[in-house]
Amino acid sequence: MTTYNSATVAVLGDGFMAKDLTIENTAGPDAHQAVAFRLDSDLSVIENCEFLGNQDTLYAHSLRQFYKSCRIEGNVDFIFGNAAAIFQDCQILVRPRQVKPEKGENNAITAHGRTDPAQPTGFVFQNCLINGTEEYMTLYHSKPQVHKNYLGRPWKEYSRTVFINSFLEVLVTPQGWMPWSGDFALKTLYYGEFESKGPGSYLSQRVPWSSKIPAEHVLTYSVQNFIQGNDWIPSIGSPSS
Repeated sequence: MTTYNSATVAVLGDGFMAKDLTIENTAGPDAHQAVAFRLDSDLSVIENCEFLGNQDTLYAHSLRQFYKSCRIEGNVDFIFGNAAAIFQDCQILVRPRQVKPEKGENNAITAHGRTDPAQPTGFVFQNCLINGTEEYMTLYHSKPQVHKNYLGRPWKEYSRTVFINSFLEVLVTPQGWMPWSGDFALKTLYYGEFESKGPGSYLSQRVPWSSKIPAEHVLTYSVQNFIQGNDWIPSIGSPSS
């Protein structure tokens, strides 16, 4: 079975809206990539939902997507795809690996897949919390030097991911971002942060191929500018921020 077809729930129709749902993929470690939710819906709004899995939990596959106050759990590349997606006020939580979690790991939270610089796609995290589940944090604190967690890595050549006004807990490594393989995409990706807070937010130690977003560029990633959200997102908070 392909990753694309492994989803517990998959949505194709435009204008999809969901609220107060929990969607989980309970596949064991032999399944490797096992998607809980795959979304190919343009103009989609997801509010107060939980997406639970391990590797490849949320496949934000394509088109414009807005997530508000959601909880997303996983470990390997667990938010991935080539959508233009904004995650606002979400909890992004790392889970322990399913096999020998005590041995340590290198987890990437995101793996964005933009293949062309002309594509208006990317992942934008606004006012989000990056943390681990209670079980993972117990594991992390037992031997933090072997448990490495990164904000993202480039699945495709023009990968784009930004974190704005988000709180990064201690599990986020000082380097912040990890390569996919060698120097692949390091000169063409865009990874940025603006006003990160918390013990995992020290930008001075970030990899040199990531960016500190200039204040004058932050509005590029607003809901209106990035996904034209004022035209189609119902009033569920602060859609214009």
